Amino acid sequence: MRQDSNDETEDVSLFDADEDGPRVNKKKNIRHPIASFFHLFFRVSAIVVYLVCEFVSSSFIACMVTIILLLSCDFWAVKNITGRLMVGLRWWNQVDDDGNSQWVYESRKATQGKKSTSEAESRIFWLGLITCPIIWVILAFSALFSFKVKWLAVVIMGVVLQGANLYGYIKCKVGSRKNLTSIATSYLGSQFLRQILNDNKPLLKKSYYGCQHIPGPNRNCQKEETSSPLIQK
Repeated sequence: MRQDSNDETEDVSLFDADEDGPRVNKKKNIRHPIASFFHLFFRVSAIVVYLVCEFVSSSFIACMVTIILLLSCDFWAVKNITGRLMVGLRWWNQVDDDGNSQWVYESRKATQGKKSTSEAESRIFWLGLITCPIIWVILAFSALFSFKVKWLAVVIMGVVLQGANLYGYIKCKVGSRKNLTSIATSYLGSQFLRQILNDNKPLLKKSYYGCQHIPGPNRNCQKEETSSPLIQK
C-alpha cells in the first residue's frame, strides 16, 4: 500500500510478468529458494557470531565489524529483495518535489482472487522477521544486566535494524493508514462486546413492551405486553 500526500492507495508492479504464470499454483512450494536462504542466513549468522565470538576470537573490533556487516546485509536484503519476492511487500522512504519526506508502504494485490505468494515462503519470512528481533531484545537485556557495556551498542544496532524491517512490513501488511494501536484496541473491543452478547443471550428471550397509538383526539400511548420475536416460531 502506498501512502502519499493525497492519502491515496495504489498498486505498484513489484514483480515480473512471468511470476504470474504456472508457478502461482504451487503455493505450498518454495519458489525462491535463494531469497529464502539469505532471508535467514544473515540474521541468524549475526546472532550466532555474537554468541560464539568471545570463545572464538579475542578481538572485539573484529567481532563487532563482522556482526555489523551481517546486520547491514540483512537489513538491505530483507528490505529490498526478500520481502518483495517472498510475500509481495515492500516499503521505503521518498522525498517529493517540495522536499517533504514520506514513507511508502506497498502490497501486491493478488491476481483474480488467487494468492501470488507461497505459503511456505510466507511462513519462513514472518518467522524469521519476528523471531530474530525478539532474540536481539533478549540479548540486549542480558548485556545490560551482565554489565557488558561494550556489547550493548552492537545489540542495540541489531534491535534497531531488524526492528525497523519488522515495523515496516507490519505496516505493509495491515495497511499504511491504520494505526497499530487502534487495530489492537478495535480487536479487543470487538471480542469484549461479543463475549457480553453471548453472556446475555438468555435475557433477549424475555418479553418486551411495545407502544400502540390509539386514534382520536387524545392520542395516548398504550403499552401492551407482547412476546419477543426471538421466541416466535
